[in-house]
Amino acid sequence: MKHSNQLGASILYAALAGVLVSLPPTLQASGPAARSAAAAPRQANDNSLEGEAASKLDKKQFKDVKVAVQNGVATLTGTVDLYEYKADAQKRMMHVKGISAVRNEIEVGGTEISDHDLQAKLSEKLTYDPDAYGKVFDAITLNVSNGAVTLGGHAHDYVDRDSAVAIVSTTPGVKDVMDNIEVDPLSEIDNRIRLEVARAVYGYPTLNKYAIDPAKPIRIAVQNGNVELYGVVDSQADKDVAYLRANGVPGVFSVKNYLEVANQPAEQKK
Repeated sequence: MKHSNQLGASILYAALAGVLVSLPPTLQASGPAARSAAAAPRQANDNSLEGEAASKLDKKQFKDVKVAVQNGVATLTGTVDLYEYKADAQKRMMHVKGISAVRNEIEVGGTEISDHDLQAKLSEKLTYDPDAYGKVFDAITLNVSNGAVTLGGHAHDYVDRDSAVAIVSTTPGVKDVMDNIEVDPLSEIDNRIRLEVARAVYGYPTLNKYAIDPAKPIRIAVQNGNVELYGVVDSQADKDVAYLRANGVPGVFSVKNYLEVANQPAEQKK
């Protein structure tokens, strides 16, 4: 009987050994040593990615920027002089094959400037932007808080939107940029309406003075036949006439008059 029990135990042990041998290596081993062995290839891959990512930052503007990679995620730290460089560093990381995400913790140093002065400087630059076409058809808004710039409003195409973002990004003193500019829909009908509204508004004797100074145009935004008027005019009469002229253009569905009258409080947009 004892011999039979020993024989049965031997058979059981042999069966278990066969099962263990047939298991995948990852299931045969566990514990710190096994986890360390499994992590080694990932670490080697991260080290390789980190070296490639660092090579992408081998430029003078990135001399104070560091990159670390863990599990395919690149973390950028350090300082740069312009926001443009911070944004460019992130773009460069996304061109490294194997990097799945980027944490951009770079701080923008460089020139210190008050929000008031920075807003005035950016407003002037955007107003007289020589690379933007058809400024009359852009109504881009600007807000500065603690060096962070938020762009909003409307651009009539992506060229003008990108031009505005580029101006802000390359201006010393800007710490961060939030692009909330809406690009108006691409439409031949809307393009026709833009031009006809401009002719109707600027062709009126008391309103053509607003076409002289590019800093003071009546701006016209159009989305699917809906017209919005922006800018500052000299009187309530000019504001009312602009609305009537725009509303009389064939194909216009509606007109929202956001024109402000000089030296009067701005009306809330509805």
